[in-house]
Amino acid sequence: MIAQQNVPPSNDRTFRIDKATPADTADLHTLIAGLAEYERLTEICVATQHDLDAALFGEHRCAEALIARVDTNLQEAAGFALFFHTYSTFLGRRSLWLEDLFVRPEHRRRGLGRRFLETLAALAVERNCGRFEWSVLDWNTPAIRFYESLGASLLTDWRIARVTGNALPRLAGNALSVAFEDRSSHA
Repeated sequence: MIAQQNVPPSNDRTFRIDKATPADTADLHTLIAGLAEYERLTEICVATQHDLDAALFGEHRCAEALIARVDTNLQEAAGFALFFHTYSTFLGRRSLWLEDLFVRPEHRRRGLGRRFLETLAALAVERNCGRFEWSVLDWNTPAIRFYESLGASLLTDWRIARVTGNALPRLAGNALSVAFEDRSSHA
């Protein structure tokens, strides 16, 4: 269970981390846009608030999120972490995958990123996950140093493979209708 987390004061501000609710969708969407800008990926950030709401809170939810707010008024969103489960065939257990972690620049270096990661690591332990993973852009050396200081290992021999856009249906070809055909009707 994700419990409310208070981050100790720094520069006269404290933060509170909570499990995101549907009321947080607009702020999460704004934070995602901030992340896309920081990562220089605004041209591929096309998710709408509706997409996000459906993914986090809809009938077929596929992810969860934490949101941090400035504790003085709980109105200002300071950062977020969006995550979901994967499965390790080698470990025979599910894993926790951190898709995105973002703290607004004015709130960095106050322990908030560390607190997000600690909270997610605790959740992974609570959910009996075999590992907790995420990716980091190779040019983001401050984040790489930070993650390594927490004990994370960078897997330099792995690369992310991605099929997107027109390449996805092209790869799928006719297989989609065959692969997921209801086989019970053939009995």
